Amino acid sequence: MTSAYALCAIAVFAGMVSLTHPAWAQDGRTISIRIFDGKSAQPLVPSNLIVRIDHHDEIRNETLHIDSDGVGTVTVPDNAMVLSVQGTYDNGMELYFNCDAGMEKNAEAIHWYSIADILSTGVIAPNECYKGKYERNPRVPLKPGEFDFFVRKIGVRDELH
Repeated sequence: MTSAYALCAIAVFAGMVSLTHPAWAQDGRTISIRIFDGKSAQPLVPSNLIVRIDHHDEIRNETLHIDSDGVGTVTVPDNAMVLSVQGTYDNGMELYFNCDAGMEKNAEAIHWYSIADILSTGVIAPNECYKGKYERNPRVPLKPGEFDFFVRKIGVRDELH
């Protein structure tokens, strides 16, 4: 009788885990994300990363982990085609300005990057914040599965627009 209770408890626990852990995370692919200051090209430790998949506004941070160096790892679904990443600072209260939109009229535009390219060669987002000063990340060569992007803090001029 005791073993029947143990088996029942294990079945209930397994069911609870499957409900709290999304199915897409189990058969996905892992991407490493690094965030750099657009002016100095120094690595930053964000409060959080906001990961979006396949042009959806829904934030997919269920599998996100950020280590003490600020490197994020996220598992994306096997069928996902593109991703977008933004970083936050001040305990997640402020959103960094992504430097890939630095020269655009709509500075809040979200840019999407091919997951296949990230996984096969790695991708470095362009740095348009400081007029070509650091167009390439100093961490060359980039490894497959790595996504690097440049940011800057929101300034007064940004808030006026």
